[in-house]
Amino acid sequence: MGDLYLIFKNVTRKKLRLFLTLFATFIAFMIYGVLMAFQMALDSGVELSADDRLIVVNKVNFTQPLPLSYVTRIRSVEGVAESAHMSWFGGYYQDPKNFMPMFAVEQDRFLDVYDEIVIPDAQRKAWLQNRQGLLIGESVAKRFGWKVGDRVPISSNIFSRKTGGQTWDFDIEAIYRGADPSFDTSGVYFHFKYFDEARTFGQNQTGFVAVRTEDPALNEQVIKAIDDQFANSFFETETVPEKAFNKAFIEQLGNIALIIQFVVLAAFFIILVIVGNSMALAIRERTNEIAVMKTLGFRSGRIFRMVLGESFLVAILGGGLGVLASVALTRLITENVATLPPLIMKPEIFLSAAGYILLLGFVTGILPALSAWRLNIITALSR
Repeated sequence: MGDLYLIFKNVTRKKLRLFLTLFATFIAFMIYGVLMAFQMALDSGVELSADDRLIVVNKVNFTQPLPLSYVTRIRSVEGVAESAHMSWFGGYYQDPKNFMPMFAVEQDRFLDVYDEIVIPDAQRKAWLQNRQGLLIGESVAKRFGWKVGDRVPISSNIFSRKTGGQTWDFDIEAIYRGADPSFDTSGVYFHFKYFDEARTFGQNQTGFVAVRTEDPALNEQVIKAIDDQFANSFFETETVPEKAFNKAFIEQLGNIALIIQFVVLAAFFIILVIVGNSMALAIRERTNEIAVMKTLGFRSGRIFRMVLGESFLVAILGGGLGVLASVALTRLITENVATLPPLIMKPEIFLSAAGYILLLGFVTGILPALSAWRLNIITALSR
């Protein structure tokens, strides 16, 4: 009779206990997979930031505007390869709950600065030619069921039109995707000229300027040159690398990474207690049986390996199913919650989950296995 068969028979002896233990492990690893994918999705905004891209904002706060005349002066700074200004629009579709990150952009330069945005050539040309054209991400198109050629009304919770009302009409001319699958496609972009001419206030002002340098090694030099140029003016600037800007923006939501780590640690602590207690109880119930096995010639080392094998089997079954479920769940969330960035189960998540599964199997099985290994036959049979 093989050891694997004995391990399987011992694990499946108490089916209700096995089911509850597997279910607890399953839930813990499913939560782990989804939360890790969520954290990586948030981090991808920082990781995908270009090393040679800088963001120039008002030194008071990034919500304060900058004069449009600054853009030309920034462009003249030595080391600047390209730049494009952008303004937050505060757009939503039909209901404020249907919020979308929407920007009025310098359409002629925007796609040169953000070259990771991928658009079919015909759609790119059509968007550039139509001053009321809208460039939307794939997730936005999917969220609202929009397609190229649709004319959509979009309202702003900030800006109203000179002709009255806060609803602006746009033609969807292009749908973009990211060069990387993790790229967030929830953004919406339209022509700044159309925006600036139609709005009731704030003309000749913009929100911030995105700058591409000729080389990342020149970043510090360009940052200093830009901020020195506008020092002691009514609109002083603060220039930072895009990576730092995105990281600071995400941190305003709170320390998401720390919250996720606490949730994951709590889930693993609970599962450690449940599985460890289950294993200890199972071995205690089989004390006499293990003594008989030793009497029949089973060596202590073999019994040690069999008991440890049981804990590994439970951890692998429950954890493996949990990780597979997290793959399906993240796919479901990505397809149905367009307001979130794409949740992708990257290889790092599978590797870390595999490590935790093995750790769980070892930690929950080592003490019962040692107990079985040290078991004295006479003492055990006399109980």
